Amino acid sequence: FFQAEDGIRDKLVTGVQTCALPIFSMLLLQNGRASFTCQGVSRRSALKAGFLGALGLSSADLLRLQAQGSAKRKSKSVILLWLDGGPSHLETYDPKPEATSAYRGPWGAIETNVSGIRISEQLPLHAKHADKMVFLRSVHHKTGDHFAGGHWMLTGRFGSTTADKEPKYPSIGSIVSRVRGANAVGMPAYVGLPAAQSIYIFPGYQGAAYLGPAFNPFDVNTAQKYLAANHAGPVQRPQCLDNFAGDATRTQSRVDLLTQLDGFRRDLDRGKLMDAMDRYQQQAVDMVTGNRAREAFDIEKENAKTRDRYGRGPWGHYTLLARRLVESGVSFVTVDMPHWDDHSGIAKGHGYKLPVLDRAVASLVEDLADRNMLDDVMVMVMGEFGRTPKINEGQPGIPIPGRDHWGDVFSVMLAGGGLKTGQVIGASSVNGEFPVERPLTPADVLATVYHFLGIDPEQTFNDFTGRPVPIIDGGQAIREII
Repeated sequence: FFQAEDGIRDKLVTGVQTCALPIFSMLLLQNGRASFTCQGVSRRSALKAGFLGALGLSSADLLRLQAQGSAKRKSKSVILLWLDGGPSHLETYDPKPEATSAYRGPWGAIETNVSGIRISEQLPLHAKHADKMVFLRSVHHKTGDHFAGGHWMLTGRFGSTTADKEPKYPSIGSIVSRVRGANAVGMPAYVGLPAAQSIYIFPGYQGAAYLGPAFNPFDVNTAQKYLAANHAGPVQRPQCLDNFAGDATRTQSRVDLLTQLDGFRRDLDRGKLMDAMDRYQQQAVDMVTGNRAREAFDIEKENAKTRDRYGRGPWGHYTLLARRLVESGVSFVTVDMPHWDDHSGIAKGHGYKLPVLDRAVASLVEDLADRNMLDDVMVMVMGEFGRTPKINEGQPGIPIPGRDHWGDVFSVMLAGGGLKTGQVIGASSVNGEFPVERPLTPADVLATVYHFLGIDPEQTFNDFTGRPVPIIDGGQAIREII
């Protein structure tokens, strides 16, 4: 019945006094459109609440039924490795060894396990798994503005800039959280490791914008964040594990009381803040009263050999944790890998990061394949843009050659996700300056991810002004890899 078309369902509800059901307003409908009654409660939510009330079911019972299969979900998920600052495409996935010294950079190219595909010699472990990867070499948005580029890559839309940094559209992670939710009860839908950010803003363009704070990422450790590849100190235990250790019986009794009081709270505030609080409460209760989240976030459960393979630094540590989280039911995970803005010293700056990235990515792809998860998990590696093909003379006071911002063409790597892998899509010019084959936009990249997740990119949500806005505008899933 609840899967019926809106028009049919609304006709069935005509005449029902939905305004008399405030006690059920805590029940949340996370997917689809809804029409609203005089008190702001949707007919669909009211109808659902009415049946639940008649059957004596609580929202916890509903979630339990969903977990048992009443609400069917495909357990597909995404891990985004966010290279904040903008990695050089010439030093990663689109090397130009035949270019002149003014362009080609400090390293050469190596063959991969796919004939004809070469990548930077600094990524030898990637090269062993290129058959499970797709290299997009023609992504472009034509801006060298960190904030504009970051917003564009993470939302699929132009919006924020250095002059106006406020997020304008929801991130892909927040859209996934809003449309799909978590793949398992007791887990958050969207997680930031250690904390999701973009260009030093937390969560910045990784956040929910007008979807509301309920769909922001669940950050694991905000006390220790923005960690470099060469961070030498210990990676702290996730703060959330201490909260998960609470008394489940006491927590449930408090929830029962809050549920009884919820109708009165609703009369006081029917805005998005209350919706966010309800979702936070529901999510927190599920995590505290169950063992799934506690187990997933505890990386000590992994054996030492696996942890060593990923690397014991923060990038390897959190990439392994990302695998644990999607395995346990998180739908979207961002792993923060910052400090790629190497205007001077490209060899030194990228040189210490690339081996750490190489190790983490290759271990993740191999691990997912070994666990038969690769078709159901898509891995993305990207930053806000690339770097100038022509090497500069360094910065004032630091006369060591580097590369500046470059949005005219750059690379994105995708792995898994049931894609047709072992391919290069698109091409840049001989010096890596602009696309010369199959130009791709940020919206095309995100449309491919939405296609994988079964999310309609034309679905709309109301922006800050109440105007319905599609998830992305104009992007098309990359047909060659679907």
